[in-house]
Amino acid sequence: MTPAINLAKKRKVPHIIHQYQHDPNHNSYGLEAAEVLGQDPDTVFKTLLFCINGEPKNLAVAIIPVAQKLNLKLAAKAAKAKKAEMADPGIAQKTTGYVVGGISPLGQKKALPTFIHCSAETLVAICVSAGKRGLEIELAPQDLAALTRGQFAELCL
Repeated sequence: MTPAINLAKKRKVPHIIHQYQHDPNHNSYGLEAAEVLGQDPDTVFKTLLFCINGEPKNLAVAIIPVAQKLNLKLAAKAAKAKKAEMADPGIAQKTTGYVVGGISPLGQKKALPTFIHCSAETLVAICVSAGKRGLEIELAPQDLAALTRGQFAELCL
């Protein structure tokens, strides 16, 4: 079990766990998950960390569809900041307690401001990392927002 799965169980949130054999040679963790699980890439979301206003340890979380790219201007706007840039992977791992490619928005060591791409709002369920490469958790976007205290926002062009 991972902290992400434990949190969903503890809060009695309906969820499904999907496990697959991660291919270390695949160049995209998120697209790999969608392909291997036979899921629509619009329903599989990746967890990205960005730093606010150039402060490496002032982090926020963006949860976006795996086929999309995070727009840093939109991320900054969502976080009510002047600018945003991608977080250093080492700091992201240390702050969340998860490894890159397996960072879950759930059960992170430190609660961070969280933003979920607005396309998730219309979906019945989405998949996000469950805290390990090759492990996904499927749940309702509204449950994800409640568990992370996340807000829906436009994050991609």
